[in-house]
Amino acid sequence: MNRSLKLGVNIDHVATLRQARGTLYPDPLEAAKVCAKAGAVSITAHLREDRRHIQDADIYRLSKACPLPLNLEMANAEEIIRIALDVKPAEICLVPEKRQELTTEGGLDVIKNFQALEETVSRLQDNGSVVSLFVEPDPKTLEACAKTGARVVELHTGSFCDATDPAKAEMLLKKLIGGAQCAHDLGLQVNAGHGINLANIAGILKMPHLDTLNIGHSIIARAVFHGLENAVREMIAAMSEYKA
Repeated sequence: MNRSLKLGVNIDHVATLRQARGTLYPDPLEAAKVCAKAGAVSITAHLREDRRHIQDADIYRLSKACPLPLNLEMANAEEIIRIALDVKPAEICLVPEKRQELTTEGGLDVIKNFQALEETVSRLQDNGSVVSLFVEPDPKTLEACAKTGARVVELHTGSFCDATDPAKAEMLLKKLIGGAQCAHDLGLQVNAGHGINLANIAGILKMPHLDTLNIGHSIIARAVFHGLENAVREMIAAMSEYKA
């Protein structure tokens, strides 16, 4: 059965470029408006504890003026939780976070941190946001996700997308396919993200039951040469081949 696969655009690296010079531009909110015009269905922004790109003010501006639902990526940290409770974004994706990493490395350890995550999921969802957990496609991890009360999982696709050995890539893709099926069987909405670009998306489209792909770096990078609206439209066109 064909279904429409949705695109959420991560605008973190618009803010990265701004922060590099300490200017007022480029503006993440203006980027969000371009993404909406191009056909994206949501905007993702990661408010990191170190504030390396997205700032608190960006989140408040996006919550008030973004033309698309905001998906706030965040660590399970009380300082950020308080902001999330105040802003009440449509969706919140809880991710692991380390200060020295270039980008998010791997999925949450839901089993080890179950009690803390369960409490945070409850607080955020009782406040009106849908909570997603960013995880590896591991059946036991996915079972724990369902038990937290979270309604959505975002499967970490980075290992597959970055794999250079074809045999390893095939193995990792099989895990993603199995993980997507497992999450669906548990009643969870299945999103996916990390490292997805036009060169590897054909593999991602083999995953069943996908609802939304959250993609940032490759779209912003392509926008440097082709413009943001065109980069978003190109990705949506590539995603149109999806068959659930």
